[in-house]
Amino acid sequence: MFSVIIPTFNNIDYLKICLKSLKKNSKFDNEIILHVNEGIDGTLDFVKKNKINYSHSHQNIGLCSSVNIAAEKISTDYIIYGHDDMYFCPDWDVAFEEEINKIGHNFFYLSGTMIQPLNGHIQLNCGKTHSDFDEKKLLSEYKSLNYHDFQGTHWSPHLIHKNVWNSVGGLSEEFNPGIGSDPDLNMKLWKKNVRIFKGLSNSRVYHFGSISLRKKKSLKRNRGSKIFLKKWGISVSFFLKYYLNGSEYEFNKCIITKKYTGPLKNPKISFFYLIELLFCKLNYIYNKYF
Repeated sequence: MFSVIIPTFNNIDYLKICLKSLKKNSKFDNEIILHVNEGIDGTLDFVKKNKINYSHSHQNIGLCSSVNIAAEKISTDYIIYGHDDMYFCPDWDVAFEEEINKIGHNFFYLSGTMIQPLNGHIQLNCGKTHSDFDEKKLLSEYKSLNYHDFQGTHWSPHLIHKNVWNSVGGLSEEFNPGIGSDPDLNMKLWKKNVRIFKGLSNSRVYHFGSISLRKKKSLKRNRGSKIFLKKWGISVSFFLKYYLNGSEYEFNKCIITKKYTGPLKNPKISFFYLIELLFCKLNYIYNKYF
């Protein structure tokens, strides 16, 4: 049904939880493809021993390149990208399948809903690390947590039809190691006239939260917001606010989303839109020429 792409970077304890959840909680026989960066913590031996479909690089090549390489190996029509520190809750894939059937075409960007111990769309502490993960608590409570289908998603796990993915060239590798790549992908989809950016409440994952970035202090981070501004001429926040009509996010707080009301329309031109656009353009000129 789906090709699930998981990039991983020496994160074997979380990866095992992720793969176990996909095997245990998926209705369909989904294809799983990993891209292993380094794999010196035993990851490479583990995937070989368990005959998991994978690609490999001897160094960390970044999330964008990892996903793009893994995507070359897919054999289904739908690409799902997720993190190696996500636990996929039961029937996560059923919600995606039902939504695809409702839409009836391929021009969409769908995502799941994240449950996190400190923030996310839904806050529920079932463990902050692999060692204190309370799977039993999660499985007993995840369905009872009220939420809604939401508008303007740019979050993972996300689902895209392979033809649409190929038409935009996958993830833009100038965003490696990855920060800012999701809004950039959304902008490329917008330019292809995709207007359905929908988060599904019934497709849920537990996300420990940027484990690779948190535990690898020496990992070089990119200036994703600056790259986005120089590429598109507007800021990420402007794009999310006026184009995707999307979520607000503050570190260590729940993500605030708007209920899904239908396909998006072009931004409404207002006084505040023009003022914020002017600031974007001034910032763009400053960053490009100074």
